Amino acid sequence: MHVPILRRPEALKPGDTVALMALASKIDYDKVIPPAIAVLEKWGLKVVEGQSLKSHWHTFAGTDDIRRADYQRFLNDTSVRAIISARGGYGSSRILDQIDYTAFQQHPKWVAGFSDITAVLCDIYRQGIESLHATMPKLFFQDETGYSLESLRKLLFGEEVIYQTVPQADNRSGTATGTLVGGNLCLFVHVAGSPADVDTKGKILFLEETEEFHYSVDRYMVQLRRAGKLEGLAGLIVGSFSELRDKPEDFGMSIREIIQYWVKDYSFPVVYGFPVGHEAGNLALPVGRNARLTVASDEVRLEFV
Repeated sequence: MHVPILRRPEALKPGDTVALMALASKIDYDKVIPPAIAVLEKWGLKVVEGQSLKSHWHTFAGTDDIRRADYQRFLNDTSVRAIISARGGYGSSRILDQIDYTAFQQHPKWVAGFSDITAVLCDIYRQGIESLHATMPKLFFQDETGYSLESLRKLLFGEEVIYQTVPQADNRSGTATGTLVGGNLCLFVHVAGSPADVDTKGKILFLEETEEFHYSVDRYMVQLRRAGKLEGLAGLIVGSFSELRDKPEDFGMSIREIIQYWVKDYSFPVVYGFPVGHEAGNLALPVGRNARLTVASDEVRLEFV
């Protein structure tokens, strides 16, 4: 499953058009979308809206056909320079097998989101094009510091980002270089064996999760190990594992202890507590971009090359 050096969509500039749609779960339009549009317009962007933003079908933002049509239309429309999913939830993988990336290959554009949208980002990665694991309109204002939203803006507009975080006692020191891949742990496991499956050998893998039991996280890590996704990793970045459904003592190990157990036979550097995931601190990460990870007792640094 060799993927060539990924192509990077052109940086946005003032006056460009971006599309908002809901790739997965339904959205509270009045609460979420007008404030998000105001932010994007403040950045100098024009916004077009998908039908999915106002559509409901069971838990989804409209039927699969509505969400698929939105996504395909925005992929094909050369005037749209980025597609941002309003939220995650569940449902994006239901539509991926019917997507035609022909026009997208000819005119790459940014696709951004996280959580359930991990499946979409993995699909984009398999097309050989970078995408953005980043905060979404439903969560634009969760981070009171504004760092998460600003990191999305910087990457969309082609500005340099270098991330430095507070070293953790559980970190495993080392230096890694490789392509950055990953996202939500459940979804990354979910796409294994599908056309969106990602070869992790030589890559820097980042993982985050929310609303899971400890045993479920262990099961996902077992699957990563059995599927060979940990073998040959260049480095591992562990983000937030938030709002867990039970306590460490219920399973017998904490999240860090679970991950440590399954990576103990490897020597790649490991970072814990990186600000990515379902918490206020959710820094935007360019999936598919070459990166350098430095982990030391006095420094944790992620930079892009």
